[in-house]
Amino acid sequence: MQHSQILLINKGEEIKKAAKVFRAIDHPLRKQILKILDAKSQATVTEIYVNLNIEQSVASQHLKILKEIKAVEAERKGKAILYKPNYNNLTKLEKIVTEIVTTIIPD
Repeated sequence: MQHSQILLINKGEEIKKAAKVFRAIDHPLRKQILKILDAKSQATVTEIYVNLNIEQSVASQHLKILKEIKAVEAERKGKAILYKPNYNNLTKLEKIVTEIVTTIIPD
């Protein structure tokens, strides 16, 4: 019996998690939120929804998704929650994307 050399065929759950991360990052509104957080280094949900002219609940939902994939961190300061980019994880994602588009799927 021959052992499979295609290890990815057994990585279904991991691939689903990776796809979730890429879908989360690729959303236009979440990209705008990350741009705001990068420019200000941190912001409250109020600053984000006012800046983007969206409902507070919409901003909160998108921040929740970014937190789930650990692209954003939240820190409580009194009554306020400050959101900031998780540059460590975003840098890792940048390297992975660069690797994919330059070596696996080049132009």
